Amino acid sequence: MNIDHDLLKKFEAGLNPQNLKDSSVPAVILGFGEISTVFQIGGCAGIAYKRMPLFKDIASAERYAGQFLEYCNLLAESGLKLPESQTVIVALPGRPVVLYIAQKILPPERFAHKLIHILNPDETVKMMEKILSHIELVWSFNREKKPLFELALDGQLSNWVFPENLSGELYFVDTSTPLYRKNGVEQLDPELLLRSAPGFLRWMLRLFFLDDVMNRYYDRRQVCIDLAANLYKEQKPELLSLTVEMMNGMVFGKENPLSAGEVEKYYSTDRMIWALFLAFRRIDRFIKTKILMKRYEFILPGKIKR
Repeated sequence: MNIDHDLLKKFEAGLNPQNLKDSSVPAVILGFGEISTVFQIGGCAGIAYKRMPLFKDIASAERYAGQFLEYCNLLAESGLKLPESQTVIVALPGRPVVLYIAQKILPPERFAHKLIHILNPDETVKMMEKILSHIELVWSFNREKKPLFELALDGQLSNWVFPENLSGELYFVDTSTPLYRKNGVEQLDPELLLRSAPGFLRWMLRLFFLDDVMNRYYDRRQVCIDLAANLYKEQKPELLSLTVEMMNGMVFGKENPLSAGEVEKYYSTDRMIWALFLAFRRIDRFIKTKILMKRYEFILPGKIKR
Protein backbone atom coordinates (compact mmCIF):
# COMPACT_ATOMS: atom_id res chain seq x y z
CA MET A 1 0.00 0.00 0.00
CA ASN A 2 1.46 3.33 -1.08
CA ILE A 3 0.89 5.84 1.74
CA ASP A 4 1.79 9.51 1.30
CA HIS A 5 3.06 10.37 4.79
CA ASP A 6 3.65 14.02 3.92
CA LEU A 7 0.07 14.39 2.70
CA LEU A 8 -1.24 12.96 5.98
CA LYS A 9 0.88 15.43 7.98
CA LYS A 10 -0.38 18.29 5.83
CA PHE A 11 -3.96 17.09 6.21
CA GLU A 12 -3.69 16.84 9.99
CA ALA A 13 -1.99 20.24 10.27
CA GLY A 14 -4.74 21.93 8.26
CA LEU A 15 -7.70 19.96 9.55
CA ASN A 16 -10.62 21.85 11.06
CA PRO A 17 -12.55 19.04 12.80
CA GLN A 18 -15.71 21.14 13.04
CA ASN A 19 -15.68 22.44 9.48
CA LEU A 20 -14.07 20.08 7.03
CA LYS A 21 -14.55 22.58 4.18
CA ASP A 22 -12.03 24.90 5.86
CA SER A 23 -9.34 22.22 5.83
CA SER A 24 -6.37 22.83 3.57
CA VAL A 25 -6.42 19.30 2.09
CA PRO A 26 -9.76 18.19 0.62
CA ALA A 27 -11.31 15.10 2.17
CA VAL A 28 -14.57 13.19 2.16
CA ILE A 29 -16.01 11.53 5.26
CA LEU A 30 -16.76 7.86 4.59
CA GLY A 31 -18.03 6.95 8.06
CA PHE A 32 -17.90 7.41 11.81
CA GLY A 33 -16.86 5.27 14.74
CA GLU A 34 -17.23 5.94 18.46
CA ILE A 35 -13.58 7.04 18.68
CA SER A 36 -12.71 7.74 15.05
CA THR A 37 -13.66 9.22 11.70
CA VAL A 38 -12.99 7.55 8.35
CA PHE A 39 -11.82 9.74 5.44
CA GLN A 40 -10.84 9.54 1.85
CA ILE A 41 -8.10 12.16 1.70
CA GLY A 42 -6.93 14.24 -1.25
CA GLY A 43 -6.11 12.23 -4.32
CA CYS A 44 -5.50 8.98 -2.44
CA ALA A 45 -7.93 6.88 -4.45
CA GLY A 46 -8.63 3.44 -3.11
CA ILE A 47 -7.51 4.12 0.49
CA ALA A 48 -9.67 4.87 3.54
CA TYR A 49 -7.98 6.61 6.48
CA LYS A 50 -9.36 6.12 9.98
CA ARG A 51 -8.28 9.06 12.15
CA MET A 52 -7.81 8.33 15.86
CA PRO A 53 -6.73 11.41 17.90
CA LEU A 54 -6.41 9.48 21.15
CA PHE A 55 -2.81 9.51 22.27
CA LYS A 56 -0.83 11.60 24.74
CA ASP A 57 2.55 10.67 23.29
CA ILE A 58 4.20 8.81 20.43
CA ALA A 59 5.03 5.82 22.63
CA SER A 60 1.37 5.11 23.38
CA ALA A 61 0.47 5.44 19.70
CA GLU A 62 3.28 3.05 18.76
CA ARG A 63 2.06 0.58 21.37
CA TYR A 64 -1.45 0.76 19.89
CA ALA A 65 -0.08 0.29 16.36
CA GLY A 66 1.74 -2.85 17.52
CA GLN A 67 -1.44 -4.20 19.11
CA PHE A 68 -3.38 -3.43 15.93
CA LEU A 69 -0.88 -5.42 13.86
CA GLU A 70 -0.96 -8.38 16.25
CA TYR A 71 -4.77 -8.33 16.37
CA CYS A 72 -4.96 -8.35 12.55
CA ASN A 73 -2.50 -11.23 12.38
CA LEU A 74 -4.53 -13.23 14.91
CA LEU A 75 -7.80 -12.55 13.08
CA ALA A 76 -6.18 -13.75 9.86
CA GLU A 77 -4.89 -16.83 11.67
CA SER A 78 -8.45 -17.57 12.79
CA GLY A 79 -9.53 -17.68 9.14
CA LEU A 80 -10.94 -14.19 8.54
CA LYS A 81 -9.96 -12.33 5.39
CA LEU A 82 -8.93 -8.71 6.00
CA PRO A 83 -8.26 -5.86 3.58
CA GLU A 84 -4.69 -4.63 3.26
CA SER A 85 -3.88 -2.05 5.96
CA GLN A 86 -1.10 0.08 7.39
CA THR A 87 -0.63 2.54 10.28
CA VAL A 88 0.86 6.04 10.29
CA ILE A 89 1.53 8.19 13.37
CA VAL A 90 1.27 11.98 13.05
CA ALA A 91 2.57 14.12 15.93
CA LEU A 92 2.17 17.90 15.71
CA PRO A 93 3.12 20.44 18.41
CA GLY A 94 0.23 21.32 20.71
CA ARG A 95 -2.03 18.58 19.38
CA PRO A 96 -2.86 15.05 20.47
CA VAL A 97 -0.77 12.39 18.75
CA VAL A 98 -2.92 10.92 15.97
CA LEU A 99 -2.83 7.39 14.63
CA TYR A 100 -4.10 6.92 11.09
CA ILE A 101 -5.10 3.43 10.04
CA ALA A 102 -5.02 3.19 6.25
CA GLN A 103 -7.14 0.43 4.72
CA LYS A 104 -7.79 -0.57 1.15
CA ILE A 105 -11.27 0.57 0.14
CA LEU A 106 -13.68 -2.21 -0.79
CA PRO A 107 -16.80 -1.52 -2.91
CA PRO A 108 -19.13 0.58 -0.67
CA GLU A 109 -22.26 -0.94 -2.21
CA ARG A 110 -21.07 -4.44 -1.25
CA PHE A 111 -21.09 -3.89 2.52
CA ALA A 112 -23.61 -6.15 4.25
CA HIS A 113 -25.64 -3.25 5.71
CA LYS A 114 -26.14 -1.99 2.14
CA LEU A 115 -26.82 -5.40 0.62
CA ILE A 116 -29.58 -6.08 3.09
CA HIS A 117 -31.70 -3.44 1.34
CA ILE A 118 -31.46 -5.05 -2.11
CA LEU A 119 -31.41 -8.79 -1.33
CA ASN A 120 -34.55 -10.90 -1.10
CA PRO A 121 -35.27 -12.66 2.22
CA ASP A 122 -33.67 -15.97 1.15
CA GLU A 123 -30.51 -14.17 -0.02
CA THR A 124 -30.42 -12.18 3.21
CA VAL A 125 -30.54 -15.35 5.29
CA LYS A 126 -27.75 -16.80 3.12
CA MET A 127 -25.68 -13.66 3.75
CA MET A 128 -26.32 -13.83 7.50
CA GLU A 129 -25.40 -17.53 7.54
CA LYS A 130 -22.06 -16.79 5.93
CA ILE A 131 -21.34 -13.94 8.35
CA LEU A 132 -22.25 -16.18 11.28
CA SER A 133 -20.00 -18.95 9.98
CA HIS A 134 -17.10 -16.47 9.94
CA ILE A 135 -17.90 -15.33 13.47
CA GLU A 136 -17.74 -18.98 14.45
CA LEU A 137 -14.19 -19.14 13.04
CA VAL A 138 -13.12 -16.69 15.73
CA TRP A 139 -14.74 -18.68 18.53
CA SER A 140 -13.19 -21.88 17.23
CA PHE A 141 -9.83 -20.10 17.35
CA ASN A 142 -10.54 -18.99 20.93
CA ARG A 143 -11.44 -22.49 22.05
CA GLU A 144 -8.20 -23.79 20.57
CA LYS A 145 -5.86 -20.99 21.70
CA LYS A 146 -7.15 -19.96 25.14
CA PRO A 147 -5.69 -18.94 27.50
CA LEU A 148 -2.73 -17.91 25.34
CA PHE A 149 -4.91 -15.84 22.99
CA GLU A 150 -8.56 -14.81 23.02
CA LEU A 151 -10.07 -12.56 20.36
CA ALA A 152 -13.04 -10.22 20.61
CA LEU A 153 -15.09 -9.29 17.56
CA ASP A 154 -17.63 -6.64 16.62
CA GLY A 155 -19.79 -8.61 14.23
CA GLN A 156 -22.31 -5.99 13.13
CA LEU A 157 -23.40 -5.85 9.49
CA SER A 158 -21.38 -2.79 8.49
CA ASN A 159 -18.14 -4.66 9.29
CA TRP A 160 -18.58 -7.31 6.59
CA VAL A 161 -18.07 -6.93 2.83
CA PHE A 162 -18.79 -9.25 -0.11
CA PRO A 163 -16.71 -7.60 -2.87
CA GLU A 164 -18.15 -9.80 -5.63
CA ASN A 165 -21.13 -11.95 -4.65
CA LEU A 166 -22.52 -13.91 -1.72
CA SER A 167 -20.72 -17.06 -2.87
CA GLY A 168 -17.39 -15.26 -3.07
CA GLU A 169 -14.95 -14.04 -0.47
CA LEU A 170 -16.16 -12.30 2.67
CA TYR A 171 -14.00 -9.60 4.26
CA PHE A 172 -14.01 -8.32 7.83
CA VAL A 173 -13.05 -4.62 7.97
CA ASP A 174 -13.42 -3.38 11.57
CA THR A 175 -9.94 -4.11 12.88
CA SER A 176 -9.11 -0.70 14.34
CA THR A 177 -9.99 -1.49 17.98
CA PRO A 178 -7.61 -4.33 18.90
CA LEU A 179 -9.58 -6.09 21.61
CA TYR A 180 -7.78 -9.30 22.51
CA ARG A 181 -6.32 -11.03 25.55
CA LYS A 182 -3.00 -12.77 26.08
CA ASN A 183 -2.90 -15.24 28.97
CA GLY A 184 -6.18 -13.73 30.15
CA VAL A 185 -4.87 -10.15 30.23
CA GLU A 186 -6.58 -7.48 28.13
CA GLN A 187 -4.02 -5.89 25.80
CA LEU A 188 -5.85 -2.66 24.97
CA ASP A 189 -5.69 0.19 27.49
CA PRO A 190 -9.41 0.70 28.31
CA GLU A 191 -8.83 4.38 29.06
CA LEU A 192 -8.31 4.98 25.35
CA LEU A 193 -11.97 4.12 24.77
CA LEU A 194 -12.89 7.01 27.07
CA ARG A 195 -10.79 9.65 25.32
CA SER A 196 -13.66 10.63 23.02
CA ALA A 197 -16.11 10.92 25.94
CA PRO A 198 -16.82 14.24 27.70
CA GLY A 199 -14.57 14.69 30.74
CA PHE A 200 -17.57 15.11 33.03
CA LEU A 201 -18.90 11.68 31.97
CA ARG A 202 -15.76 9.60 32.15
CA TRP A 203 -16.04 8.63 35.81
CA MET A 204 -19.59 7.35 35.21
CA LEU A 205 -18.67 5.48 32.05
CA ARG A 206 -15.64 3.99 33.79
CA LEU A 207 -17.75 2.87 36.74
CA PHE A 208 -20.88 1.57 35.02
CA PHE A 209 -20.25 0.89 31.32
CA LEU A 210 -16.59 0.33 30.49
CA ASP A 211 -16.45 -3.30 31.59
CA ASP A 212 -19.56 -4.07 29.52
CA VAL A 213 -18.11 -2.41 26.42
CA MET A 214 -14.78 -4.23 26.85
CA ASN A 215 -16.35 -7.62 27.56
CA ARG A 216 -19.40 -7.84 25.32
CA TYR A 217 -17.35 -8.58 22.20
CA TYR A 218 -15.77 -11.61 23.89
CA ASP A 219 -19.24 -13.12 24.42
CA ARG A 220 -20.43 -15.06 21.38
CA ARG A 221 -24.09 -14.70 22.35
CA GLN A 222 -23.76 -10.93 22.73
CA VAL A 223 -21.99 -10.68 19.38
CA CYS A 224 -24.79 -12.62 17.69
CA ILE A 225 -27.49 -10.57 19.41
CA ASP A 226 -25.76 -7.38 18.28
CA LEU A 227 -25.67 -8.68 14.70
CA ALA A 228 -29.37 -9.58 14.79
CA ALA A 229 -30.20 -6.20 16.37
CA ASN A 230 -28.72 -4.52 13.30
CA LEU A 231 -31.91 -5.52 11.51
CA TYR A 232 -33.74 -2.89 13.58
CA LYS A 233 -31.09 -0.28 12.88
CA GLU A 234 -31.33 -1.02 9.15
CA GLN A 235 -35.14 -0.82 9.24
CA LYS A 236 -35.52 -4.52 8.46
CA PRO A 237 -37.27 -5.95 11.55
CA GLU A 238 -39.34 -8.28 9.38
CA LEU A 239 -36.19 -10.37 8.89
CA LEU A 240 -35.58 -10.89 12.60
CA SER A 241 -37.54 -14.13 13.06
CA LEU A 242 -35.74 -15.78 10.12
CA THR A 243 -32.38 -14.63 11.47
CA VAL A 244 -33.05 -15.80 15.02
CA GLU A 245 -34.22 -19.18 13.70
CA MET A 246 -31.03 -19.47 11.64
CA MET A 247 -28.82 -18.53 14.61
CA ASN A 248 -30.52 -21.09 16.82
CA GLY A 249 -30.02 -23.74 14.16
CA MET A 250 -26.33 -22.93 13.67
CA VAL A 251 -25.19 -21.89 17.15
CA PHE A 252 -27.53 -21.97 20.11
CA GLY A 253 -29.71 -25.04 19.58
CA LYS A 254 -32.65 -26.01 21.77
CA GLU A 255 -30.91 -25.90 25.14
CA ASN A 256 -30.43 -22.12 25.28
CA PRO A 257 -32.19 -20.68 22.23
CA LEU A 258 -32.06 -17.03 21.27
CA SER A 259 -35.42 -15.22 21.17
CA ALA A 260 -36.61 -12.23 19.19
CA GLY A 261 -37.60 -10.60 22.48
CA GLU A 262 -34.04 -10.88 23.76
CA VAL A 263 -32.76 -9.13 20.63
CA GLU A 264 -35.41 -6.41 20.83
CA LYS A 265 -34.63 -5.70 24.50
CA TYR A 266 -30.92 -5.47 23.75
CA TYR A 267 -31.51 -3.12 20.81
CA SER A 268 -33.77 -0.79 22.78
CA THR A 269 -31.21 -0.44 25.57
CA ASP A 270 -28.25 -0.10 23.21
CA ARG A 271 -30.00 2.54 21.09
CA MET A 272 -30.83 4.62 24.15
CA ILE A 273 -27.28 4.44 25.54
CA TRP A 274 -25.59 5.48 22.29
CA ALA A 275 -28.12 8.24 21.62
CA LEU A 276 -27.44 9.69 25.08
CA PHE A 277 -23.69 9.33 24.60
CA LEU A 278 -23.80 11.22 21.31
CA ALA A 279 -25.98 13.95 22.84
CA PHE A 280 -23.45 14.45 25.67
CA ARG A 281 -20.60 14.56 23.15
CA ARG A 282 -22.41 17.34 21.30
CA ILE A 283 -22.79 19.25 24.57
CA ASP A 284 -19.09 18.75 25.25
CA ARG A 285 -18.22 20.02 21.76
CA PHE A 286 -20.38 23.13 22.30
CA ILE A 287 -18.74 23.90 25.65
CA LYS A 288 -15.23 23.50 24.27
CA THR A 289 -15.68 25.32 20.98
CA LYS A 290 -18.24 28.03 21.84
CA ILE A 291 -17.61 28.79 25.51
CA LEU A 292 -14.02 27.81 26.21
CA MET A 293 -12.95 28.62 22.61
CA LYS A 294 -10.82 25.48 22.43
CA ARG A 295 -10.26 22.94 19.72
CA TYR A 296 -12.48 19.84 19.72
CA GLU A 297 -10.60 17.01 18.04
CA PHE A 298 -13.47 14.68 17.17
CA ILE A 299 -15.89 14.90 14.26
CA LEU A 300 -19.43 13.95 15.25
CA PRO A 301 -22.07 12.52 12.92
CA GLY A 302 -25.35 14.23 12.23
CA LYS A 303 -28.66 12.64 13.03
CA ILE A 304 -28.38 8.86 13.01
CA LYS A 305 -31.38 6.78 12.06
CA ARG A 306 -31.67 3.84 14.44
